[in-house]
Amino acid sequence: MNPELRRGVGYGFVCYLLWGCFPLYFRLLGDSGALEVLLWRIVFTGLVCLVLVAALRSWREMRTVLGNRRQVVVLGAAAFLIAINWGVYIYAVNSDQVVEAALGYFLNPLVTVALGVLVLRERLRPGQWAAVLIGVSAGIVLTVTYGRVPVIALSLALSFGTYGLVKKQVGSNGGVSALAGLSTENLVLAPFAVAGLIVLAVQGHSTIGHNPPWQALLLASTGVFTITPLLLFAAAAKRVPLSTMGLMQYLTPVLQFLCGVVVLGEHMPGSRWAGFGLVWLALVVLTGDSLLAARRQRALRLAAAEVATVSASPGAR
Repeated sequence: MNPELRRGVGYGFVCYLLWGCFPLYFRLLGDSGALEVLLWRIVFTGLVCLVLVAALRSWREMRTVLGNRRQVVVLGAAAFLIAINWGVYIYAVNSDQVVEAALGYFLNPLVTVALGVLVLRERLRPGQWAAVLIGVSAGIVLTVTYGRVPVIALSLALSFGTYGLVKKQVGSNGGVSALAGLSTENLVLAPFAVAGLIVLAVQGHSTIGHNPPWQALLLASTGVFTITPLLLFAAAAKRVPLSTMGLMQYLTPVLQFLCGVVVLGEHMPGSRWAGFGLVWLALVVLTGDSLLAARRQRALRLAAAEVATVSASPGAR
């Protein structure tokens, strides 16, 4: 393994490890309501973004992004999707539903494939169809075992999957960097977050001034804990093949699942294990299909390169 690839794998591992431990981190913020944690997270993430933009002297890119009305509109839509995702996740953690939150991120690759078909009109390979059908079966089993539709899991999967779809539109029209994109998203959300915090304070529901000082420091740290894994992800994505990143991403929901079951002691009846088993089977099928497709594409590129080399050689003329 070359040094750059090794460094990229390290960045990716730490990134997914941090995301996987988020249930334990947000559980420490349980004295504040999910809405207040979300609002402070938006504010402090925005402040960290501005500090990084200043430190990296990225004002020119920010002005370019903010001067492009279409990009601002698209990033604004992405901002509200990620706010929904953050809010639902924080609520799930602080209402003892970490396992269902983990299910949402297990389902996310399947939702992404489904969105590709429904929105982008992509054609699925047989392996992808099999994975989607198994995933639908898993959803039915889990709905029966929960006694309700797993709203938290579906909300997380749909909001994050749609967020990725929207961000893809930005990337395909100008290539906005991760920092500029996130900074713009938080600038869009900041007025709503500040207004929400003022309303909570006026109504007497704000906790930041009533809890111990360390609680305020934890709320302030949400900005750093939001930005750090994103920067690590961006650094890893530049160095590591997409297929490897795709495999590594499962570390996050696995760790979240373990946090819920092993550390936080959430109950998992046998019937629910069956539903999760179907989800994992769907992910195995989807991952296997992706790896085979990547291998075929690599073989075709090598064959094309060999043909081009032979055609260009003097003996072929």
